Amino acid sequence: MVRYKLYQDNRKNSTTRGMWYGRAAVMGVTNLETLSERIERNCTAKKSDVQAVLTELVEAMADELKQGNRVKLDGFGSFKIGIRTTGAESPKLFSVSKNVKGLHILFQPEVKRSADGSRVKTFLTGVQVSEYGEYDKPDEQEEP
Repeated sequence: MVRYKLYQDNRKNSTTRGMWYGRAAVMGVTNLETLSERIERNCTAKKSDVQAVLTELVEAMADELKQGNRVKLDGFGSFKIGIRTTGAESPKLFSVSKNVKGLHILFQPEVKRSADGSRVKTFLTGVQVSEYGEYDKPDEQEEP
């Protein structure tokens, strides 16, 4: 179950200032060891073997991404490096040192076609959404 918390857009110049939105709430963190234990329970590989493979997967993926490759994990999704740049007035004036401001990883989850032909992200199949349990909920009468 994915839970959400409500928040209000309070940005000064926003066209949606005062509107309320739901934001997914993280319920916990699962680490490599926990995943390895879970995988060990569901197959014949030992936890230490699973950890070794997953650790090497991270290193191998980093190497492939650094070479400019997209890394596709079938049934999971694909990863690639994206860059954040500022504009230059002409191609000749564009330079890495001046215009490239940052790098980030882009993840695109695997998509399958459903029976009706619509696209469905495999990780989201069957996910249900509800409001987070107890938290400082905003007052419904509150005005911006």
